[in-house]
Amino acid sequence: MFGSVSLILLVIAIIFIAKTIKVVPQQHAWVVERLGKYHATLGPGLSIVVPFIDRVAYKHVLKEIPLDVPPQICITRDNTQLQVDGILYFQITDPMRASYGSSNYIAAITQLAQTTLRSVIGKMELDKTFEERDHINTTIVGAIDESAANWGVKVLRYEIKDLTPPKEILHAMQAQITAEREKRALIAASEGRKQEQINIATGEREASIAKSEGEKQASINRAQGQAAAILSIAEASAEAIRKTAAAIQSPGGSDAVNLKVAEQYVAAFGQLAKTNNSIIVPANMSDMSGLIAAAMQVVKTQGSKS
Repeated sequence: MFGSVSLILLVIAIIFIAKTIKVVPQQHAWVVERLGKYHATLGPGLSIVVPFIDRVAYKHVLKEIPLDVPPQICITRDNTQLQVDGILYFQITDPMRASYGSSNYIAAITQLAQTTLRSVIGKMELDKTFEERDHINTTIVGAIDESAANWGVKVLRYEIKDLTPPKEILHAMQAQITAEREKRALIAASEGRKQEQINIATGEREASIAKSEGEKQASINRAQGQAAAILSIAEASAEAIRKTAAAIQSPGGSDAVNLKVAEQYVAAFGQLAKTNNSIIVPANMSDMSGLIAAAMQVVKTQGSKS
């Protein structure tokens, strides 16, 4: 009998201890009610409550929680149906408000996200919805976070997972993209041909300039060569004239000149007679005889001197 009582007391003690000591895990918060009224929020670690008077009414996870928002059909500003699928990230910041602010804060956040998304998409055209995802995400987060503050929830971000237009619109968009790519390809090809023509024209112009510069330099070189040759001939002629003049001024030079002139005169008439059947007789025979006489006198004089 005594053993049975001891066993019962031991079980009661164990139950009492279990009801008294509470161990809260890290990143968790437990809401304790005392006689049906909010009493305290237990943080991570060991806590003691009054058994049978205090009870843990709510247990919340303080980690960041991803919430999948179900897909829904939205109508854009240009009356196009668009199926939108997204995901919402939130975190409980006030366990007491999360317990008593809303009967189901997850359902409230989900519904608010959907209604806000429909409102934002309805103000935009179809093309803009694909270009301004960041704007849509930011707008939804701002609208939900303002209302979720009363529920002890902080909305961190919203991400659109997928935007799916109707098949007809999707085919039209694909055709438009294909046409745009073909247009870009044609423009790129024409730009390439244009650049090719420019390069060819530039090359031909540079080659023509180089050729003309070469011809100009060649003409300058030929002119300089001809000028140098003429100068050399003139200098040689001047030197010959100077030497001839010096020879004439020397003793016997004048007589030698007379003799040479006479010889050339006779030789010239001899050559002229050979080229024609007619007999050519000098118009002034006295000049001829005078030249011959002068030439003979020079020869005699030179012979007597020798």
